[in-house]
Amino acid sequence: MKRKVYIGADSAGFLLKKEVIEHLENNGYVCVDLGCDSTESCHYPIFASKVSEAVQFDGNSFGILICGTGIGMSMCANKHKGIRAAVCSDTYSAKMTRCHNDANVLCIGSRVIGSCLALDIVDAFLGAEFEGGRHALRVDMMTDIENKA
Repeated sequence: MKRKVYIGADSAGFLLKKEVIEHLENNGYVCVDLGCDSTESCHYPIFASKVSEAVQFDGNSFGILICGTGIGMSMCANKHKGIRAAVCSDTYSAKMTRCHNDANVLCIGSRVIGSCLALDIVDAFLGAEFEGGRHALRVDMMTDIENKA
């Protein structure tokens, strides 16, 4: 069974978000669109927070955030406890952030990559599994740092 994916974007990522949702739904994922709803200017922290809070609440899910670069979304998402968000612009990084960092939120930049590559990155991220082992120790160390803040 495929996990639920919460997805959000700002105005720069709106059109790519629609493509990603269609792609995921065609591949059996349940997508929850948390906005935005147009290309009209808006504030990315609102949508990064909505997706991050949904992933926090539903621990067996993933988030995808799309803005112009993916950077602002990632910075905001990583302020939320238990969120491990990564900006990825290639499939290898997307796979490795799941395998080694147990990332639960993927951030992509609509002005950095095209839609075909974006869909490949999404597939690489969602298709990978956390390897555990020595990587679990490192994820636990990140959690310890987060808990001290």
